[in-house]
Amino acid sequence: MELPVKKGFLRLEIQKTTWEVPEQYTALKAVGSGAYGTVCSAIDQQTKEKVAIKKLYRPFQSLIHAKRAYRELRLLRHIQHDNVICLLNVFTPDFSLEKFQTFYMVMPFVAEDLGNIMKRRRLTDRVIVYLFYQLLCGLKYIHSAGIIHRDLKPGNLAVNDNCELKILDFGLARHAESEMTGYVVTRWYRSPEVIFNWMHYSQSGIDQLKKILHVTGTPPSSLLQKMQSKDARSYVQGLPIQKKKNFKEVFPSLDVNAVDLLDSILLLDPDTRMTAKEGLSHPYLSEFHDPESEPDSPPYDDSFESMELDVGEWSSLIHMEIMTFDPRNPSATAM
Repeated sequence: MELPVKKGFLRLEIQKTTWEVPEQYTALKAVGSGAYGTVCSAIDQQTKEKVAIKKLYRPFQSLIHAKRAYRELRLLRHIQHDNVICLLNVFTPDFSLEKFQTFYMVMPFVAEDLGNIMKRRRLTDRVIVYLFYQLLCGLKYIHSAGIIHRDLKPGNLAVNDNCELKILDFGLARHAESEMTGYVVTRWYRSPEVIFNWMHYSQSGIDQLKKILHVTGTPPSSLLQKMQSKDARSYVQGLPIQKKKNFKEVFPSLDVNAVDLLDSILLLDPDTRMTAKEGLSHPYLSEFHDPESEPDSPPYDDSFESMELDVGEWSSLIHMEIMTFDPRNPSATAM
């Protein structure tokens, strides 16, 4: 027997997946899926705007999944910046906490990502400068909250017809301190400082490290001494000495300011690497730089990261966040 549908909700089958959404969302169409969820576009009949609805895959199948789901929800509730994706709504079709199994997050719809755009056409220099400026604005904001995205790539940068950019997908984001522990999920890219602190290298980690050092050159002794892992330090010291690439030779058509910016941000040592905030003041971005429109984030409370809870308790916290969500004040949190 088919289960009843919550009042005010519709049940739909989309690509062999059951979706249950409020009646205000119509014309659902599957637009993408990833490791942790699937996304449909829809029309919000209250605002007449196109939105994206994300359904997480089995958010409570394990402790790791439950905490990840809570983390992503908390991050999206906190973020309010033009260059970062925000949360418009969150809901569950389940009738009660006892029956709570799934939830959906509603965000602004973005039709194109930078990865697809770059495959189709070459961007002008001015467009590149403007996109990079917006990227640094968004990064400055999230970094000021102590958040590291951990999965920045062209596919996670949305760009609309007006060349406005938004950073997407906070499913892998972490507080800055926890990122440096060396624990990360498997991805195609990791930052140099994370690779340097691993106790044991996988083949993908070794390949990534070699590609990075091919461009940046061999780490100086001052950086080697900062490595927490003796195994990692010994491995890097055993690699052939490589000279840093001259970016002007690698990218001969680049503006001199662009080359200088690359030299400042592609540094192995995070202590000397240019920050997003510093990058915004670089001459390369002077056409768009405006300190008054480059805000920091309000303090972000991540005290939940140290909490030792079971799946049911994380589920209860997520349910409370959903029940108390106010679209007019998304950052007001239940905790």
